Amino acid sequence: MPTTTLSGPLKANAKVRARAAEIVREYGPFAGADTAHGVTWDGQRVWVATGATLVAFDPASGDTARTLNCTGDAGTAFDGTHLYQIAEQRIDKIDPATGRILATIPAPGHGADSGLAWAEGSLWVGQYRNRTIHQIDPATGAVQRTIESNRFVTGVTWVDGELWHGTWEGDESDIRRIDPASGEVLERLEMPAGVGVSGLESDGASLFYAGGGPSGKVRAVRRPRTYSPWSA
Repeated sequence: MPTTTLSGPLKANAKVRARAAEIVREYGPFAGADTAHGVTWDGQRVWVATGATLVAFDPASGDTARTLNCTGDAGTAFDGTHLYQIAEQRIDKIDPATGRILATIPAPGHGADSGLAWAEGSLWVGQYRNRTIHQIDPATGAVQRTIESNRFVTGVTWVDGELWHGTWEGDESDIRRIDPASGEVLERLEMPAGVGVSGLESDGASLFYAGGGPSGKVRAVRRPRTYSPWSA
């Protein structure tokens, strides 16, 4: 499929609903790690990339369940069987049972990549300073389409057909829902001043898990369940 750039940046909508993010729990920092980059969810555990390792923890207890010696300096994703991890200029496909790298594809940003998500048989890769999200072929890394943003893009996640991504500029950060066809911003959850979002993942239900970068923390954020432009 040829590369397609969706029309226009993610424009502010006069009716967009902005609200304070509800942080319901914090996890970490984790032993031996002082950063939290990409985040994903395997249906039971939350995985977080901490630089030199991938750490899986139980979100109910907060206890570390697994640690894999895998490089991870940006986004993390799970396709139902395998982990995918951005490591500098590449994306590694990883066996979560052993930590073995099964395949590698080039990252579209060649080292300037941020968030990572799995949806619709594709990987979705955030480009931080380029302010874009790419849909790529997980086997080859070929870019299939591109969505433009008007903010620095960090974590990316899909849930119930909704596309959400994190932003982080200076001391300001939010989690926003966008229209995947038009790129229009539909809803924003504003994080407290100084609290950033590096990675982002949904648990498929009521929560987002947001990596906190140099804080070393992962924060559980309440996901809004309904949206009405007239209630904004």
